[in-house]
Amino acid sequence: MKRRDFLRHTALASGAFMIPSFLKPFEALAFDELSGHKNLVIIQLSGGNDGLNTIVPYGNDIYYQKRRTIGIKPEQIVKLTDMQGLNPNMAALKELYDQGWMSVINSVGYPNPDRSHFRSMDIWQTASDSNQFLSTGWIGRYLDSNCQSCKYPYTAIEVDDTLSLAMKGVSKKGIAVQDANKLFQNTREPFFKDLLDNHDEHLNEDNLGYLYKTMIETYSSASYIQQTSKTYKVAAEYPQTPFANELKTVSKFINSGLNTRVYYVSLSGFDTHVGQQNQQGRQLKIYSEGVAAFIKDLKQTGKLNDTLVMTFSEFGRRVEQNASNGTDHGTANNVLLFGGKLNKAGIFNNAPDLQNLDNGDLKYQVDFRDVYATVLDKWLDVNNEQVLNKKFRGLGFV
Repeated sequence: MKRRDFLRHTALASGAFMIPSFLKPFEALAFDELSGHKNLVIIQLSGGNDGLNTIVPYGNDIYYQKRRTIGIKPEQIVKLTDMQGLNPNMAALKELYDQGWMSVINSVGYPNPDRSHFRSMDIWQTASDSNQFLSTGWIGRYLDSNCQSCKYPYTAIEVDDTLSLAMKGVSKKGIAVQDANKLFQNTREPFFKDLLDNHDEHLNEDNLGYLYKTMIETYSSASYIQQTSKTYKVAAEYPQTPFANELKTVSKFINSGLNTRVYYVSLSGFDTHVGQQNQQGRQLKIYSEGVAAFIKDLKQTGKLNDTLVMTFSEFGRRVEQNASNGTDHGTANNVLLFGGKLNKAGIFNNAPDLQNLDNGDLKYQVDFRDVYATVLDKWLDVNNEQVLNKKFRGLGFV
């Protein structure tokens, strides 16, 4: 059987082919063994979210001069400090902020920024320089890293049906799992089981090394993920949105004791060239209410101190609005952090400098790889130089 025929005839979700070999030993773990390690949850806002209308610098008059129709009015803003506040659609996050479970890092970017969605997302996902092209992601390289420097077994799950570049290493990859039950059921289909039982009749030498090995690992790992995650039922209420449901799935995985360190979820719809206020407002509401439910859920289950949530987008938008009541592709942006063990909650650094611009764009003040370095060194217990290919100082937010 040719590989393309195999792929065409199997009804597997794409995530089933992303099961890495290091998941197989999970079968030997006790299902009731709750996770005692630190969890990282990465949230990607795709499309280039406008950071200035997310964490609004309402205390700076230049903001209103540059955004005469799309600027958020001061009386609408959920104020955090005398300078910055939340978009009113993000009111659900105010309680998290007040509890010390939220931190805002302003003006995050990288040198010589790229305004292409695809290229800039690649840069953020691979942690490359702007003129460097890498085929592995920063989480993938974390998975590849020397296990002796890690205190816990490591693996990563993307709650989706496809795997992002960020999750792909050289020898190891994360796994894309939208639904644990569906993944399990797919691996129990008659055609799949028939190939497993009679592989010598169906697979030639070209297929055997890649496909049959992947099938065996998928079959055993799907059982572990399904059997483990079904031991826990999420009691907290979540909004009825696909994004919130993905975070609910992450909660189920964390609280059931799945032996996973990194989770990755995405929310799209942030490319706001036209009519930005309504479009971005809808997406920010979905994001904020989902995150608020997730963080409160983890607090109730005692997992918040062991969880760090990081939100990023591939770039921000230009400071000045365009003629279509929107904003065009820009550069630096904010990164939002959530967790129970933040060293510096609230606003982490100075508000964006709206006066000293680079051709109308914000100048970055924090290299995004210093954010990653902090996560790697202080949260995932691995030397950031092993993953980022050069040493970064980090920021100390955890």
